[in-house]
Amino acid sequence: MVLRIGIAMLQGAREEHASAIDSAAKEMALDVDIVELRNSHDIANLDALVLPGGESTTMRLASKYRGLLEGIFEWIESNPESPVMGTCAGAILLCQPGNGREPFLNAEISRNSFGRQVDSFQAALNVELDGESSDYPGVFIRAPRFESNEEQAVAYLNEEVVGLTKGNRMALTFHPELTEDLRFHRWLLKRANEGAVN
Repeated sequence: MVLRIGIAMLQGAREEHASAIDSAAKEMALDVDIVELRNSHDIANLDALVLPGGESTTMRLASKYRGLLEGIFEWIESNPESPVMGTCAGAILLCQPGNGREPFLNAEISRNSFGRQVDSFQAALNVELDGESSDYPGVFIRAPRFESNEEQAVAYLNEEVVGLTKGNRMALTFHPELTEDLRFHRWLLKRANEGAVN
């Protein structure tokens, strides 16, 4: 069985996400097919989805003529059990899909709240995922910030929540694809595999 993992090719560290997924799949002895989503026609038979970082407004504009974001949002709505991970701008899209659409996670989020590109930083996070709690090397680049949250917190910068889940949907304000710690990509693949087996 081959898992089809879609990556929205709008902006951000797309290749890094693909590399992290490939490495995590090898660790887990899973076969994956990484599908580059460039237009709405590419969104078919996916087992999981990644919305990378970037600039959320630019991503919306870039997607308009290809219908990619609208297609992605329709897929998420139609496949509520399929895992989705949004990082940085991808987290904004999950919390603020726009066009009158209901948010996929109940959290208020604000863009670039950690500062501009020159304010990028790395810091130790506390991650509580799948029953385990440990440190994690968080990378923040023009990162958004959760202003309020009604979902399950899974990552903290000191006392501040920087990662959320709701079922199989995950929003992270940092960039897990820019570290060698693959636990968030393993989380995605584990759930994709469970869904495919069931």
